[in-house]
Amino acid sequence: MSLLYRSTRDLKANTIPASEAILKGLSSDGGLYVPTSIPKIDFDLSELLDFSYQELAFRVLRLFYTDFSESELRKCIENAYGDNFDTSLIAPLSFHDNNGYLELFHGPTIAFKDIALQLLPHLMTTAAKKNKLQKEIVILTATSGDTGKAAMDGFADVEGTKIIVFYPKDGVSFIQEQQMLTQKGKNTFIYAVDGNFDVAQTNVKRILNNDKLSQKLANGNYQFSSANSINIGRLFPQVVYYFYAYSQMVKQQKVSLGSAINFSVPTGNFGDILAGYYAQKMGLPINKLLCASNKNNVLTEFFNEGIYDKNRPFYVTSSPSMDILVSSNLERLLFYINNEDVQATIDLMTQLSNNGKYSISSEIKNSLSDFFAAFADEEQTANEISRIYKIDGSIIDPHTAVASYVARLYKEKYPDSTIPTVIVSTASPYKFPQSVLIGLHDSAAFETGFTALQALKNKSHVEFPSAIEQLLSKHNRRTKKVISSSDMKKVVEKILFTK
Repeated sequence: MSLLYRSTRDLKANTIPASEAILKGLSSDGGLYVPTSIPKIDFDLSELLDFSYQELAFRVLRLFYTDFSESELRKCIENAYGDNFDTSLIAPLSFHDNNGYLELFHGPTIAFKDIALQLLPHLMTTAAKKNKLQKEIVILTATSGDTGKAAMDGFADVEGTKIIVFYPKDGVSFIQEQQMLTQKGKNTFIYAVDGNFDVAQTNVKRILNNDKLSQKLANGNYQFSSANSINIGRLFPQVVYYFYAYSQMVKQQKVSLGSAINFSVPTGNFGDILAGYYAQKMGLPINKLLCASNKNNVLTEFFNEGIYDKNRPFYVTSSPSMDILVSSNLERLLFYINNEDVQATIDLMTQLSNNGKYSISSEIKNSLSDFFAAFADEEQTANEISRIYKIDGSIIDPHTAVASYVARLYKEKYPDSTIPTVIVSTASPYKFPQSVLIGLHDSAAFETGFTALQALKNKSHVEFPSAIEQLLSKHNRRTKKVISSSDMKKVVEKILFTK
């Protein structure tokens, strides 16, 4: 059966197939594409135990991308998940302090974004052929640190594409920035923006929805798309690893087949935890989704108070991928909890745009009972890194530490709960060596990024992943280009139309 997609803001409920939604990324009305219905899994949970990651990806994604043939989808998956990951498991599960830690940092850029962004270029180029698209695809993306590198790595020198990435100039870690500035690919462009991630993301959306610019692109044989999780080609590959984590929990006898588990997810733009919400609705036994925020805790207030208010101080923290006050994917959840009432979604998004805040009714808030929300400040994050290290010598990154801390808060609030929890570990500690060393009370935390890397290696006794080895060996680094946020559109036009 064919599954179609509609925009969260389209009152006429126009629908398009998955391949077209992947190519567009963002709907022309500013809304996000959602499936006309959430599919249920068509396999028994017991079958999970026999699936490789690649087979599971096919079984899940064929339910969302129904206009891709089996051979097309299998080829995309085969090309995405192979020797570019340092483990055949792709997303292995380890255990610390009686919790599972889903390790999503074994890809080429050592962050969870690799899971989707190694697949997206294959989906997009296949979609372009299916739709007989003759235009060159221009990927326009804002990043809080990880998406930019992962997207450029995935799209580097992919025929028929260009990718332009904007990131906050003071809002990413030293290693994150170095990874982006050493990216190869003649079709990749990277700019630091004088502003935070929300500023960059807002301007990217404005550019994507600029009708005059879109027409200029069309005349120049270009078409915009996005690599952020607003794109369904980014969002749904993340659903897979929730099922995979569950299968590993059962295999390792941490939970009996059919029993529910919790997931604690470090959350910024809301795409990662939203993937867990989709997995639950598809039939995965999930008890609670723990929405873990850092000091930029706008989501904590939303889930606990029913108020979303971005009018607050913006903090640059040790977990920069979560330094976000406008969580774009929350719009999809709002669409669902309002019973797919498009006008209600439009009204809330209009309030957010005009006033910077909105609130939901107590009745609607009650429909969020599958979520638990809390946050960790900088001291609590550092202490959690230290606590886990003291238990078994394991080292976790700050984003994982936030999720780990929130999982402990949940257990303290519900001490009778015996439901197992999986912490979604989104990045290697080597991406944030200085912040991790602060948690470990190591004086090398105040050294330069590369010196801190070596100190962390000495502390962890874990070899550098290949991504770090490559970074250390690279001498051809791009010059950091800093632009005003108001010049982002001009930069895009210069890249595309200057001969």
